[in-house]
Amino acid sequence: MKLKVPAVLDPKFMPLSLVFRAYQEDVSRADKKNRFVCAIERSNGHITPWETEVFPDGVQEERTVQLFDRIVKSLLWIHGGFKIKISGSKAVYEHLKDAYTRNGARSFDTGFMENVYEKDFVVEYHENPEEISTPHENARSIGRHLDGCRIGFDAGGSDRKVSAVIDGEAVFSEEVVWHPKITADPAYHYEGILSAMKSAAQHMPRVDAIGVSSAGVYIDNKIKAASLFLKVPTKDFEAKVKNMYIDIAKEIGDVPLEVANDGDVTALAGAMNLGDGNVLGIAMGTSEAGGYVDKKMNIMGWLNELAFVPVDYNTESMVDEWSGDYGCGVKYFSQDGVIKLAPAANIELEPTLSPAEKLKVVQKEMEKGNPEATKLYETIGVYFGYAIAYYALFYDIEHVLIMGRVTSGQGGTLLLKKTQEVLDVEFPELAAKIQLNIPDEKSRRVGQSVAAASLPEFK
Repeated sequence: MKLKVPAVLDPKFMPLSLVFRAYQEDVSRADKKNRFVCAIERSNGHITPWETEVFPDGVQEERTVQLFDRIVKSLLWIHGGFKIKISGSKAVYEHLKDAYTRNGARSFDTGFMENVYEKDFVVEYHENPEEISTPHENARSIGRHLDGCRIGFDAGGSDRKVSAVIDGEAVFSEEVVWHPKITADPAYHYEGILSAMKSAAQHMPRVDAIGVSSAGVYIDNKIKAASLFLKVPTKDFEAKVKNMYIDIAKEIGDVPLEVANDGDVTALAGAMNLGDGNVLGIAMGTSEAGGYVDKKMNIMGWLNELAFVPVDYNTESMVDEWSGDYGCGVKYFSQDGVIKLAPAANIELEPTLSPAEKLKVVQKEMEKGNPEATKLYETIGVYFGYAIAYYALFYDIEHVLIMGRVTSGQGGTLLLKKTQEVLDVEFPELAAKIQLNIPDEKSRRVGQSVAAASLPEFK
């Protein structure tokens, strides 16, 4: 596969967007084709369907099965759910039925979704595609409340940020390095979050509301799953982590609390800044956080866990340690992605350094004008351009906003420039529709916590 804009430091990169486009083109020329529908069901009967055309079973069957293994996994992690409904390919269904079990190839995905939605995972086949092609969504308004004295907290994997916000203006912001992902004692997390919120509270006459932006899955402000607590034992997670934000908020005062996925807050921050919707927000930090708001600036109730959405079809690409799968976004659009490419850019990183410290080494090389560091950020930009085209298969996107520590400094600007080049050259129809946005340096660092402050509504 030849890329019009090559990933210089990763010549084996095989964008899923191009693989799928080639498949679509071949199917369109075929004499026979099937209508394929995949619907993901989550809580309260909410369903998100997606459809395309596929070769009939028995025609290029292995190609179809391998590709749609990736497509359906993407749909699952974007929308979130406990049930996959398939129509149009028995071969794809049989493959998925075997994969999404406790001992199957997608056992991580299965266990994760069962934990979040508290239901057994199911894969169903439907002969009639009409049975599963109607969406049932639950878009809802969130955030954009700027009145009063608010605390906005952003829990990153390498640093935590907090802002004191009075009537929409940040009067205090603080950024503190911490190491939650490698710490087993939940008291460390509790004390760090509480300390941050107390720091912000000291800079306001009172606290009217608390908003939290945090990686993971949250339902009714309860922590259902989050990589920040990766090392916390299961028994301690249930007893001491699940209600952590609720318990900490009570220590600050009996005020409204709203906890949201950090990707959704990124998208919300973009929508607030742009005054427009259909925003895909992506925070490139310790992991890749994704979020989306529709045209009316509502969130959809989707998972948007883009870290686990594959973007590279190369089976030899780097495997994510948590999910055990290859080619997923976390290894492309996070500090892991930078670290992965450093050897190819001839940038030596001391193994004793933390991931955040390794990222800073690369950023300093960028500041010094090291041409190899330039190639590194350009390669991530190429990754991102092709990934946006893939994400556009599942989201209606008019704006893409990127934030997070990976985008800080000259590297973020260079990354986005290369992303635009990919869209211009390879996907001109998307280039005409989608605007790429990167906030100013301060917003890139602490904009998340300010947007988080707007989450709760109070009277």
